[in-house]
Amino acid sequence: MKRATAIVLALSASVALGPLGVSPGASAQETKALRVASEQTATGFAFPESVAYDPRAKVLYVSQFGSELKPAEKDGKGRISKVSLEGKVLEERFLPAAGEILNKPKGIWVQGNRLWVTDIDVVWVFDLTTRRGRKLELPGVKFANDPTVTSNVLFISDNRADQLVRVEPADFLEMKGDPKVTLVFSGKSINPNGLYPARDGSILIVGFMSPDQARGIYALTAGGEIKTLARDLGRLDGLYEMDDGTLLATDWNSGSLFRWSAKTGMEKLASGFKGPADFCVVPESGGLLVVVPDLVKSELRLVRLAR
Repeated sequence: MKRATAIVLALSASVALGPLGVSPGASAQETKALRVASEQTATGFAFPESVAYDPRAKVLYVSQFGSELKPAEKDGKGRISKVSLEGKVLEERFLPAAGEILNKPKGIWVQGNRLWVTDIDVVWVFDLTTRRGRKLELPGVKFANDPTVTSNVLFISDNRADQLVRVEPADFLEMKGDPKVTLVFSGKSINPNGLYPARDGSILIVGFMSPDQARGIYALTAGGEIKTLARDLGRLDGLYEMDDGTLLATDWNSGSLFRWSAKTGMEKLASGFKGPADFCVVPESGGLLVVVPDLVKSELRLVRLAR
């Protein structure tokens, strides 16, 4: 968002259904062609759920359940690994530091020297240099999934409880007292999963429910209005806005990484995933490296996209 004060969010915010296929960015005529140039698979992970790119250190951070595929189980076996851009594990347990516990860490967001990660009913913020962390309880949250930060405001999706919450300030690591936790919306049949801050100031959202209850793509405007961009696409997880305004997302129903635009709709780029979760995008010369964790297969897929 351009600034946090521009947002007036309330529980009573109505769902405004905009025309299907509204592009959050550039016009359909400006959509750039995209193809898969290569794919590689990195193995040796233990149920990886999210990957984030650190442009300063040029490394990846990967959240791993570390045990059984039971995403709501509090077993203390979760971890965040530091991984190279080639998919090699550089440090198996980069976070949490000794004495701290992660259970089933999910979405990761990296900004500057901070890393945020959700874990069932809490969210953590870590200092990437000292590795010091602080945990924040999220009352009423059942399945904290994806965090995103914009203008020092942290948004967190809870797909099982069908709600979105915000935390202010986002960087609460050094603050005295607790940050403010506010419910943005609940019960809108969105089941928010992946989040991404769009360039127009909105928060882009994809939904995830059961296999027979497809969800779509939505935008939370700066004024607190919810717009539907596309309906009934699948069980959507990761999300990213490209420079031409089109979106990259992952879908469990089709087992794919796809691009969506107002002009083309859902366009598959890579397939064969069993659990394509929360990916990251690394800009490269001539294209993009998309690192997609396959939660079910316990591997990372490195997909290079070229124009």
